[in-house]
Amino acid sequence: MKAVESAMSEYRYTECGLDNVIIAGVSFMADDSGDAVIRIPNVNGLHRAIALGIVMRKAMMNGRDMRFLRSEMGMTQAELAAMIHREPLTISRWERAETEIDANAETLIRLHAIERLGLDVESGVSEISGWSIPSAVQHPITIDGSDPNNYQLAA
Repeated sequence: MKAVESAMSEYRYTECGLDNVIIAGVSFMADDSGDAVIRIPNVNGLHRAIALGIVMRKAMMNGRDMRFLRSEMGMTQAELAAMIHREPLTISRWERAETEIDANAETLIRLHAIERLGLDVESGVSEISGWSIPSAVQHPITIDGSDPNNYQLAA
């Protein structure tokens, strides 16, 4: 692959199962047919930054956010359900957006993700519990991709 001569750009990273993740500052490459493609090294680091973006967002999670966090934590629906004292069917319904996620359970999930994924969050339980606010707007998670060895949430 050859580098495509263009300025750093943005890429909507839907491959993670979320449609609101944008990687800023990426370089596109040309594949053998000349189409612009992106190479994403350090996918684990990228997913960790996305998880941090979900946990730190001051809006209620949607089902896809929850599924992403659960998967990153390496948990089944049954394991997550047991951890928050709910039925596995409840987790399934939340992930499919059939019912709204309970704010108290969401706080527990955020805290568990912080602990299990080793996310650098300095906020306490009382602050985090106030972040589960319903919102009609889907807030983007923008990742600074200029250094793939160190993905960070964009300011």
